[in-house]
Amino acid sequence: MAKQKHPRILVASDLLEGEVVFLGDAGWVRDHRLARVAHEPQDASELEVRALAEVAANHVIDPYLADVRLTASLIPEPLHYRERLRTAGPSVRVDLGKQALHGRAEP
Repeated sequence: MAKQKHPRILVASDLLEGEVVFLGDAGWVRDHRLARVAHEPQDASELEVRALAEVAANHVIDPYLADVRLTASLIPEPLHYRERLRTAGPSVRVDLGKQALHGRAEP
């Protein structure tokens, strides 16, 4: 199995609430900073297997792995704009969504 270029986290949409969720150690979480990080391809494969089970159980929809970088304090931060937006909330109303809860004005 080829080495992956970046660590990855699993992103999906919660079927009951429509909220973006991330797979953490104890289940789905709304805060990407609590996401379980796959450092190796086999870790990423395990996340994908878990995602398929969660889709089959009708908990989430459209799960996918997203590339991240780890900050100095080992917090996963998405590399791509789409996931940065999904972690922050609507970019047209910074007073709403996750960025308002976390005190961030920029996605």
